[in-house]
Amino acid sequence: MKSFSSMHPITQAVWFILTALCVMFSMNPIIAVVSFTGAFVLYIFRNGAKGLKTHLWFFAMWIGIVIINPLISHNGATVFLVINKQPITMESAVYGAVSGTVILSVLYLFRTFSQIMTSDRLMYLCGKLSPKLSLVMSMALRYTALFTQQTRKVQQYQKATGLYKEDNIIDTIRGGVRIFSIMLTWALEHGITTADSMTARGYGTGKRTQYAVYRFSSADTVMLILSVLFGAVTFTAQISGKMNMEFYPKLSLTEITPHGITGYISYGILVILPIVSEITENIKWKYYLSNI
Repeated sequence: MKSFSSMHPITQAVWFILTALCVMFSMNPIIAVVSFTGAFVLYIFRNGAKGLKTHLWFFAMWIGIVIINPLISHNGATVFLVINKQPITMESAVYGAVSGTVILSVLYLFRTFSQIMTSDRLMYLCGKLSPKLSLVMSMALRYTALFTQQTRKVQQYQKATGLYKEDNIIDTIRGGVRIFSIMLTWALEHGITTADSMTARGYGTGKRTQYAVYRFSSADTVMLILSVLFGAVTFTAQISGKMNMEFYPKLSLTEITPHGITGYISYGILVILPIVSEITENIKWKYYLSNI
């Protein structure tokens, strides 16, 4: 079995979409906690202890949501504090905690998504759907990097010629306008050059082909089938209302039924699928290394 990071882009995209959709359209605390736990563990498993500032910022945002929501929403029947004659209710605090957990889980999912789904994988996926969209995205990604690099060079040249010596806001604004004008001219010139180059190479005169190194394997097939299966079971339970939760006026979770339990278990399995894949691949790799 391959690691999740090396699987086919379609398999990876389907898992990310299903996992994110299940939690984004559900305000169920169990689903939120399961999603956050899986997304956080997957991110830590891939990145280790790196990105401490990212974790601190995310959790600070979660605390902010938990604090702010009861201050702006006073719905709920259980009042545990009154500030300036405004009730602070337990229901609003719980709603803020659940919504913050949902946002946090989605953020961690998309951080991992941005690491796994590299530009070439995104181009491959978009190329299958729309070659023109793939071309536009490829050019946009390329020129974003080039534009940033060229802007940094222009700033260094400007400083080397004696500009920015006056440390005041007027000089900074003038320098920024000057650099913007230079970069606008540079972007237009490179756009014309790229268009002429594409025309000279015969772009649009025939059917466009695409080179891809991605091949579906048995591991991709198994992962794709399991993702769609468990995602469908979870969606079915959510649509049927077996996993709903009411926050106002009082907290009330839908009665636990076998259908709801099946939905929770299915989503839990869906979330841990890439983690199991990564762990299995690491164990196999260490085993092979030990036999060398």
